[in-house]
Amino acid sequence: MDTAQKPLKEKTDKFEKEITEFLEYLEVERNVSPLTLRDYKHYLEVFANWANDNNIGEIESVDIKQIRSFRLFLSRKLTQDGEPIKKITQNYYVIALRAMLRFLVKNDRQVISPDKIELGKQEGRQVKFLTQDHLNRLLNSPNVNELSGLRDKAILEMLFSTGLRVSEMVSLDRDSIDLNSGEFGVMGKGRRVRVVFLSPDSATWVARYLNARDDHYEPLFVRYKGKKSIVDDDESHRLTSRSIQRIVEGYVKKAQLPIKATPHTLRHSFATDLLNNGADIRSVQEMLGHKNIATTQIYTHVTNRQLREVHQAFHGRKKDKLDE
Repeated sequence: MDTAQKPLKEKTDKFEKEITEFLEYLEVERNVSPLTLRDYKHYLEVFANWANDNNIGEIESVDIKQIRSFRLFLSRKLTQDGEPIKKITQNYYVIALRAMLRFLVKNDRQVISPDKIELGKQEGRQVKFLTQDHLNRLLNSPNVNELSGLRDKAILEMLFSTGLRVSEMVSLDRDSIDLNSGEFGVMGKGRRVRVVFLSPDSATWVARYLNARDDHYEPLFVRYKGKKSIVDDDESHRLTSRSIQRIVEGYVKKAQLPIKATPHTLRHSFATDLLNNGADIRSVQEMLGHKNIATTQIYTHVTNRQLREVHQAFHGRKKDKLDE
């Protein structure tokens, strides 16, 4: 979710029935994740509030001209940092709206055809990844003589070894992983299950961390700081996605890396490392849990070894000839 996604100041019951029915359809019949439901609810409520502010009537009265006005509103909307919303995020609003309209069409509602609503052209996605030197500095930053540092070392090693999304990592329990085989299953986006693999180094550090723990909590990674919970159960001790983001950001600063790296940067580094060492893109797609290979192809422009070799061979040769 983008930083502009914050609680709306004013709620409206505009399109409430349609939005509720659509979200229930996604939950029951499409089996989408709670996070996806939350995002779609947000995008559609923003549209509903905009429609209310612009005196738009029923959902059947929404036309293409009003859709364009809504998109203009999105293009001028600012995040909490005062920056325009990215084009890709603007498209998320449109995708949610089109999906709801498609649902309404299937239910014989006389609404504008979703096929008439095109997505905006997006800027090219830039992939940030760590060089081997940067990666080594980051992985060696935690103080493994402390339990929290040992945990953080295991987190960093696992993120790079598996390419896990941070949301997937925080859901892991001790019995979720098999340190002997070095592989285990996770449920990713769209409730798709895939197998991920631990490198020997990563498995060693996770084992060292678990062996050093003297608690009974089930979560694989637990917190050691922060406000104590009144309820002493497993979930109250589980690290959150935001906690792991802060942990990674803290070690990025400690290692004095020149880029702003996040847990997702380690996922990018995982994919880039595989492709740079000759892995085929279909295998990388499977290991990342991408539904479409087009998502995985964002890495190919930085990992095409053949193009780099051609450049080195022919660009250097041309220079030599000019010097003759």
